[in-house]
Amino acid sequence: MSYDPGALDAALAAAVGDDAGLIADLRTAFLESAERQLDLLSRARCDANWQLAAYRLKGLAASFGVSGLMALADEAAQSAPGDPKMLRRLRAAVTEFALG
Repeated sequence: MSYDPGALDAALAAAVGDDAGLIADLRTAFLESAERQLDLLSRARCDANWQLAAYRLKGLAASFGVSGLMALADEAAQSAPGDPKMLRRLRAAVTEFALG
């Protein structure tokens, strides 16, 4: 599945208009928060911690209108803690936004 980094930029532009500096700041905040949740997911060893980090990532994606990442984070919440395939998929999705 491919994630559209343009969706993040479009959501930010819709929220703040043409302020390129603010868009860049919000994009950075999104990526830093996503990275924090990925770190927590990678260290989670129990269902509760795994699900909490996955749902936080889902909420972050929802607040920025990134539906593809929302769906992936929701899928992660239902998977086993530390699932390497899921972690790779999540990492790839966030990396697409970072490179976007």
